[in-house]
Amino acid sequence: PSGGMTSMTVDDGRYVGISEAAESTGFSLDTLRWYEREGLFPQVQRDSSRRRRYSPRDVALLRTLARLRRTGMPTREMREFTRLVTEGAATHHQRLALLAAHRERIVARLTELQGDLAALEKKIEHYRYLIEQAWIATHRDDARRRSVTAPDAAGRSSRRKWSPFPA
Repeated sequence: PSGGMTSMTVDDGRYVGISEAAESTGFSLDTLRWYEREGLFPQVQRDSSRRRRYSPRDVALLRTLARLRRTGMPTREMREFTRLVTEGAATHHQRLALLAAHRERIVARLTELQGDLAALEKKIEHYRYLIEQAWIATHRDDARRRSVTAPDAAGRSSRRKWSPFPA
């Protein structure tokens, strides 16, 4: 690494560059820049070469924002959450209310998804049953069609049904 910026682990209490922050949070470099530009994340400190430097607290906030986004929080609420975080402890009640409301939406969505999953499981079982029944019917019909003529003990021809299973 050049310019005085060294690669460090995020959890060792030191500042990291944008690549390390991206790797640690799962965001792309472009997403990190966009979050900053759009006010979803506060202005990031810069080193003397104007490269972003993320503190452990910055990375922790980014991880929280990643979870909020992944769980469907609208960007306007994420922006509000970030604003409240930057305003300090006086906003704990507001942050709690924002997160509790989001939690309720997640719980409702989970309930809905559990119902959807149960319906999907039934549909999967239905199609497995139909495929199994079609397989049985096909092979039963094949066995009927494959009747073979075979001589009996006296040398006379007799018809016996073909079976994939030995007698």
